Amino acid sequence: MSEYKGIKGFQVTTRTEDPVPYAQALADDPYSLQWSSGGNLNAARGNIAGVGTQTAALGFGGNQPGSPKSTANEQYNGSSWTELGDLNTGRGGMFGFGTTTAAIGSGGLVYPFNPSNFATNINESWNGSAWTEVNDLNSGRATGGSSTGGTNTAGLVFGGGYLSPSPNYAIVASNESWDGTSYSEENDLNTGRGFGMGGAGTQTAALAFSGAAPGSPITLIATESWNGSSWTEVSDLNTTAEGRIGSGATNTAAIAVGGNTPAPALTGATETWDGTSWTEGNDLATVRSGVGSAGTSTVSLAFGGNTPSYTTATEEWAFGGLPPSTPAAGYADAITGDFYYNSTTGQFKTVNDGGAPIGTWAASATMNDARGEGASLGIQTSAMYSGGEPAVTANTEIYDGSSWTEVGDLNAARYGIKGAGTTTASIVFMGQIPPGTRSALTETFDGSSWTEVGDLNTGRLQGGSAIQGTTTASLCFSGATSTGESVLTESYNGSSWTELADLPTPSYLSPGGTGTQGAALKFAGGGPGGTALDETVSWNGSSWTDVAEMNTARRQIAGAGSQTSALGFGGESYPSPARKSLTEFWNGTSWTEVADLATAVSEQGGAGSTTAAMSYGGEHPPTTTASEQWNAAEFLIKTVTTS
Repeated sequence: MSEYKGIKGFQVTTRTEDPVPYAQALADDPYSLQWSSGGNLNAARGNIAGVGTQTAALGFGGNQPGSPKSTANEQYNGSSWTELGDLNTGRGGMFGFGTTTAAIGSGGLVYPFNPSNFATNINESWNGSAWTEVNDLNSGRATGGSSTGGTNTAGLVFGGGYLSPSPNYAIVASNESWDGTSYSEENDLNTGRGFGMGGAGTQTAALAFSGAAPGSPITLIATESWNGSSWTEVSDLNTTAEGRIGSGATNTAAIAVGGNTPAPALTGATETWDGTSWTEGNDLATVRSGVGSAGTSTVSLAFGGNTPSYTTATEEWAFGGLPPSTPAAGYADAITGDFYYNSTTGQFKTVNDGGAPIGTWAASATMNDARGEGASLGIQTSAMYSGGEPAVTANTEIYDGSSWTEVGDLNAARYGIKGAGTTTASIVFMGQIPPGTRSALTETFDGSSWTEVGDLNTGRLQGGSAIQGTTTASLCFSGATSTGESVLTESYNGSSWTELADLPTPSYLSPGGTGTQGAALKFAGGGPGGTALDETVSWNGSSWTDVAEMNTARRQIAGAGSQTSALGFGGESYPSPARKSLTEFWNGTSWTEVADLATAVSEQGGAGSTTAAMSYGGEHPPTTTASEQWNAAEFLIKTVTTS
């Protein structure tokens, strides 16, 4: 008897698109703080004051086309701006704090200029319908910072300047507190600053950052925190800029936006403050300085500013992308073994294991110390970087999946150093110790401190290592010795190094290295005369074998993965040096180009696997603290032949 299945067959899923693994979907649209377009201001202005929240903000005053300063006052409702009652006196670069129904606007630049004092001490209060002049600032000034999370009865203004004629443009450290009736002088900032600086927090817990110091254009990255009685210097911003504005409800959570780096170059750089350090985030779509700002470190608004022409552009800062715990609607997993019909291409397809990883690089937390040519090791969520240059250092930093932390220093500062292991059981070796020692020094790390152990037989720098090695089973190869680039290979057994079979080609300038002591891969690097290499050689525990070449020759490259599944990323060409963003995947037989790094870099650190890797530090130029994360899935969609 015939069965229904035999007569009708079985049901095949129909899809209009090939499936995407969640890891890839997340990489394409990561869950992160991002800027998106909002409704434009009615009047284009720069150096505009802002108060309130992302969905209830007030933007008032500012510089406008032509010389007169603007009296315009607009309110944002989360989608559009509405004109409200004007200021009594038009001003740019004002101090502002409060809400859309109860705000204070103090100081600022007026027009025409007073030849002996460019800034005013005028102070106005907003009640939701009109501005009223109230008691003035004690010191007239502009382009300083204020407690953007304050109220119209409790606020703080600090810094600023334009107190004397050009070319001096005096900058002050003055700090004044508003109690709802009058301003009182408080303890000054440690460093006077103005020309556009950021402020956040409240009357008793404020934050001051960025700006320019006396003798502008000396721009600052210094950050100071106010506890209600005094200012304390805390961690610096990552980007040096004046005209950098920000907001935040407290001194432990703030945002810094835009600026000049230095003038007239503009930036869209965005950084968030967590009470301890600044982290670089996604940039504004419109680069600008003197932007108006309102909101918190995670739900904020940026509007107006100088591009260098005045703009009406508004952008909203909030979390976007795919939440890690909840895939977006319509998302389809790629399930190994799946069989389906793609109605768009008219093909039957299957999902198989293998294939080049499908993924992307995305910005990650910045390191504390900008450098290249350090020792890197670990995995994406637990990585290490030790030593490095150009300021030759012994510094060691560990990444925990969200931020970098400095731990115990190496015993000897050096660069051109390599390593292997984990963040709690690490080994680093070789390197250049100033002024010119090519070191054989080996050190191990136990999670808190470094210990010197048995030296290499031959001192060198800029060699390679099998980064998946351990403190008792490591492999070191190539490098520049006192006589030039080498073919040397040495193996460590936990107490001493032993020379093993040589490489087929001498090399140095930091070739990529992955794998273990008994199964390693060496790729690219610098050959005689510094020429960039494309060679790949495989180690089986006793000898090296030439295998397939990379698609692009590079030296000073980083790597991640194993002997049979590796990534090679970054590096530089030579001759005609040019830094690269290229990423290539090794499947044990050949190299395939996959998604590029966001930024071309060389001499950086690398860690992780072919589906979860890290690239950090290096030469951009100059040396950088930036890092990127690679997230991907390895699968292969094959077309089924039905004829």
